[in-house]
Amino acid sequence: MLEHVPAWLGRTLSGVRAGPEKLAVVQLAAGLPELELMSPAFAHGGRLPPRFTADGAGASPPLVWTAPPAGTARLALLVEDADAPAPQPLVHAVIWGLAAESGRLEEGAIAADGDGFAGRDVGRNSFFREGWLPPDPPTGHGEHRYAFQLFALDAHAPDPGGNPGRAALVEAMRGHLLAAGLLIGTYSREEPAPVGPVGATVPS
Repeated sequence: MLEHVPAWLGRTLSGVRAGPEKLAVVQLAAGLPELELMSPAFAHGGRLPPRFTADGAGASPPLVWTAPPAGTARLALLVEDADAPAPQPLVHAVIWGLAAESGRLEEGAIAADGDGFAGRDVGRNSFFREGWLPPDPPTGHGEHRYAFQLFALDAHAPDPGGNPGRAALVEAMRGHLLAAGLLIGTYSREEPAPVGPVGATVPS
């Protein structure tokens, strides 16, 4: 969708970004023990392969993580774009109720599941759809940071309801977090190199 934004507009908006300080992990998890969250598909701070974006098949990437602390009843995953040209980060995925011992999500696992299954529920992204919203940054806007945030919750965290969005998830997690993990993947749509004026000579 955003691939159709003109490059000149993307460049104009390059300084308009939600900001990493608005990520849920920054707002909720300061001082908590850290979960190690990783992906076999990309390194922390590395570029997302196109197959996980709107320029490819658009499947969600595989994720793996270390064991959460004792007392963890369930896990939640929230994926946000810290560099969206908007007042708040764009939500790319919500999953509630992952089993504490699950340890991983396979490629393509963040998909619409109706009312959920096996105790977990894939919630709504910023386009009000269930499942994975593939990264789709505007051309010319520069690099976007996609924050995969994993939260370990205690047994007293309330249910956020069916197909939760970000607001419901954050409210349910507030005051019930035991640990959190963060993995950053980046993506951008770069501009082609400019072409010189007709008749210009190539430097020797």
